[in-house]
Amino acid sequence: MDGSRKISVSPRPCSGRRVLAKKRGIGGIDNKFVNSVNKLHRREICSKRHRAFTVTDAQDRFRNIRLQEEYDTHDPKGHCSMVLPFLRKRSKIIEIVAARDIVFALAQSGVCAAFNRETNQRICFLNVTPDEVIRSLFYNKNNDSLITVSAYASDNFSSLKCRSTRIEYIRRGKPDAGFALFESESLKWPGFVEFDDVNGKVLTYSAQDSIYKVFDLKNYTMLYSISDKNVQEIKISPGIMLLIFTKASSHVPLKILSIEDGTVLKSFNHLLHRNKKVDFIEQFNEKLLVKQENENLQILDVRNFELTEVSRTEFMTPSAFIFLYENQLFLTFRNRTVAVWNFRGELVTSFEDHLLWHPDCNTNNIYITSDQDLIISYCKADSDDHLSEGIAGSINISNILTGKCLAKIKASNSFSSECSCSGNFSGCCNKSNKHMHSSRIRSTAAEALEDITALFYDEERNEIYTGNRHGLVHVWSN
Repeated sequence: MDGSRKISVSPRPCSGRRVLAKKRGIGGIDNKFVNSVNKLHRREICSKRHRAFTVTDAQDRFRNIRLQEEYDTHDPKGHCSMVLPFLRKRSKIIEIVAARDIVFALAQSGVCAAFNRETNQRICFLNVTPDEVIRSLFYNKNNDSLITVSAYASDNFSSLKCRSTRIEYIRRGKPDAGFALFESESLKWPGFVEFDDVNGKVLTYSAQDSIYKVFDLKNYTMLYSISDKNVQEIKISPGIMLLIFTKASSHVPLKILSIEDGTVLKSFNHLLHRNKKVDFIEQFNEKLLVKQENENLQILDVRNFELTEVSRTEFMTPSAFIFLYENQLFLTFRNRTVAVWNFRGELVTSFEDHLLWHPDCNTNNIYITSDQDLIISYCKADSDDHLSEGIAGSINISNILTGKCLAKIKASNSFSSECSCSGNFSGCCNKSNKHMHSSRIRSTAAEALEDITALFYDEERNEIYTGNRHGLVHVWSN
């Protein structure tokens, strides 16, 4: 589902996929690197060619979905005898990635476990040394491998190290069969690595020498570098990169580069209101979105410099964006609500029955299908759902273009032998079900829906995976 992911060492990382290095090493307990607002801010969605699912198809896909399996990432003894103490502690799931028949679950402590969906057994831990704290995961579909971004106690967790391991090796229980990436780069604070799935590129920033480098995601060869200490930020869109330079008193210098070879396609200044904070600058293909504090949203077409303004009373600064390239739309997140806009500055969709559970727009609890037709989110449960009130939320599946809630996995009716699938689709925990006899499920559906901290939808298997604060992963499937 992701387009770009920046993994930072401190303020941000995972799902935009930028991972930053941390300012100072304090082990794997600090969760600043999972700043979900920034992750959502960076998340850009690539698309498939075919978008054939109708509303009925979507409802059918989720009609009988129920709790089927439970995995535990916690090993009180640690994955080896020399493991760091905090890696032995039970901690919440912060990220879930699925690749083929393997589910990867990353805990806040830095432990990452791999589970086989066919056997429902834990295959291995991805931490290959006793002091490795894994910060983030990225599945590279170009070569069917998993990239782990880690920090280590040996250097006080101050820099990032990347490793690529083929899925086949992990399936065999050999996570140490991978190889190191970007060893020449010094990814210390405020350095970062960003994985861009849309363009098939990796962007690194070495703060030590202020150099950005672009690598090919297929074979990890370096393509070109950008050396300019005045570059404040880089935003990636399909085919291009936006370079944002140090702001002047009345304007901000900008450059648009080809993502393939770094060629400068356009260089210009964008006028700003003096002494006003810049809330955000975002690039979407030929559209530039600029918003300053207490000012209107500006949408600039960089081809002809045609400017569209949206009143600040209509468009209030969101905490996060998701760009939908296929539909030429973008999502905004603000105060637990989601809205869809077009690039004429018009509100396209407001979602019904879709109040997000987490106020910080945690992208780990949101999944958008690659066809960009559905959004799957962890939401506040119905006020009339007495089993969920104040404790458990619901997993809502909504149509992005209409805002309609098509399906919902919730705690009510979870103890009945059959799912009630008229209107609302409830997650069932039917322990008498034949499939469940060999299951290790200890949680009820209501318990599994409590405080979900990570969510992932496997589109090929039509399964939803959720993780919670106890380090448990739950499989919701037909």
